[in-house]
Amino acid sequence: MEMPSWEDPKLGTMKRAALWLVSVVGEGNTFKKAQLREAFPDTSQIDRRMRDLRDFGWQIDTNREDVTLGANEQRFVQQGEPVWEPGKATKAGSTINATKRREIMARDGHFCRSCGIAPGELFAGTYEAAQLDIARREVRLPGGETAEELVTECNRCRVGGRGLTADVSAVVSAVAHLGAMERKVLADWVAADQRHFSGVERLWADYRTLPEESRARVREALESADTA
Repeated sequence: MEMPSWEDPKLGTMKRAALWLVSVVGEGNTFKKAQLREAFPDTSQIDRRMRDLRDFGWQIDTNREDVTLGANEQRFVQQGEPVWEPGKATKAGSTINATKRREIMARDGHFCRSCGIAPGELFAGTYEAAQLDIARREVRLPGGETAEELVTECNRCRVGGRGLTADVSAVVSAVAHLGAMERKVLADWVAADQRHFSGVERLWADYRTLPEESRARVREALESADTA
């Protein structure tokens, strides 16, 4: 099917925005908000229509997902569904409106469910502040079928979790194989909806982030302490 022109006024704004990305910007390239608004000068909600494309598998990164981008830059990473084709732009109930977004964030405690960071909190060892948004996660249910569920994640975890499938069956199966004491510990963490790591566990996490030369120094320090 021949691709229509992004300037065709008979098409909806989202379809025209998709065509503009494909024919003008091109996958892998960046564009600025000013360029988008210049292309659609009579559309006040063009930013929102562009974001709607993410519901159809389009990957358009901002500086929340790609820290190399400026505040007014975006990157067209990957094309999703060809929404300009008949039937491709109908995905009932897929849009996350502002009310739904607030409900999910409140349900999730206003922190990233993957790493636990709160909005505005600095990522460890950086001056980069976390920003939260809603991620769509494919989940494999106990019956074997898959479903799309929504979860609050930070900008780092959302990018790292793309394409991953959460396997509820595997988690439930692993729970069944825990001993009574381990199940009690896990149940307490689940009830509190958090886990406080010990000092040793935090040190282990810090150690894992070190380059090999620095890890060798830590091993030497441990060996020296054992012989002291």
